[in-house]
Amino acid sequence: MYTVVGAIKSRAFRVMWMLEEMGLEYAHIDAGPRSDEAKKYNPSGKIPALVDGDEVLTDSVAIMTYLGDKHGQLTAPAGTPARARQDAMTFWLIDEFDAILWAAAKHSFVFPEDRRVPEIKDSLKAEFARSADLLAERLEGPFLMGDQMTHADILACHCLNWSIGAGFPRLNDKLADWAKGLRDRDAFKAAQAKVAS
Repeated sequence: MYTVVGAIKSRAFRVMWMLEEMGLEYAHIDAGPRSDEAKKYNPSGKIPALVDGDEVLTDSVAIMTYLGDKHGQLTAPAGTPARARQDAMTFWLIDEFDAILWAAAKHSFVFPEDRRVPEIKDSLKAEFARSADLLAERLEGPFLMGDQMTHADILACHCLNWSIGAGFPRLNDKLADWAKGLRDRDAFKAAQAKVAS
């Protein structure tokens, strides 16, 4: 059985949601970033971490890629054009969604107050909105890569949820409706329920 280490309102939720989609059992340790508990699994204190037997893996996207490859679910097979396209989407989401949200978080509460530049958040919000519109234009099927859900969908939806919590402007209707559909999935709800228990 896997163990997911990380606070509920963090990138750890991506991993939990993916495990729920795959129907795999896992335990959850609700450890905050840089906490003593988190540092047991990652010396930097960054979360999430995934414990798989004697192995401890870090970085949410690396963990999701590992799980997809290991179990042959929620991913295109490695070494295929479909996988290259999926990876391109994943890397784009890291650059255009995740990195922007993380920069805003650093200037909101992560950095010490004397290192924060609150004024930067307006430009980050505008850049995120531009990227959200681009993603909406690319949506052609029920999922980002077409008819099959991949971990790119989980990454995108988690970032969209994060943007709402961070007070970013409302998304365009097409993307908002798409994200709502993902939040209505049983696996998403199951991860939330596990978190609440």
